[in-house]
Amino acid sequence: MSTDLHPVKQETFDTARKTNIDPKGYLREVDTFRVTDFGLYMARGADHPDFGYLESWLLPELSLRANIFHFREGAGHVQDFYFDVADIDTDGDVWHTRDLYVDLVSLTGNPIDVLDIDELAAATSAGLITAEEAEKAIDVTLTAVEGITRHQDDAMEWLRTLGIELTWADEVELTPVG
Repeated sequence: MSTDLHPVKQETFDTARKTNIDPKGYLREVDTFRVTDFGLYMARGADHPDFGYLESWLLPELSLRANIFHFREGAGHVQDFYFDVADIDTDGDVWHTRDLYVDLVSLTGNPIDVLDIDELAAATSAGLITAEEAEKAIDVTLTAVEGITRHQDDAMEWLRTLGIELTWADEVELTPVG
């Protein structure tokens, strides 16, 4: 079991102000927001040591946030997409996410990796999330794993069958570290 139990990560996405308040409370300028009938796209720089740019799609109907982390050379991560299981809601121009601990790592053509089930159990035991939220996280995870697996381990193909066509930047410029 994870020894670093953290509070529920929450984020705010303000499309009118073109800002993102990340889970640590930092205000981040956003390059692009795009609202569609199935979700919200965000693209912004990141001064993280491992990655320099982040693209995300908030998909409220699926309770998933799909991410591409544009890693720095030598970061050592091998993945196409990183999915957060999350509650997602919107109030006009402002979108909110509340992470439900479970993450899915997708490398097209390879079995999907499910991460942090131990954190989900610990957070539920500690009362950080309710049993209902934990059940939702498990249901979302099982649905995504089954869908991706049934589509030859191709997350984007699974989403296309649901009428969700995610688009991503052709090129990005990495933000310097710090």
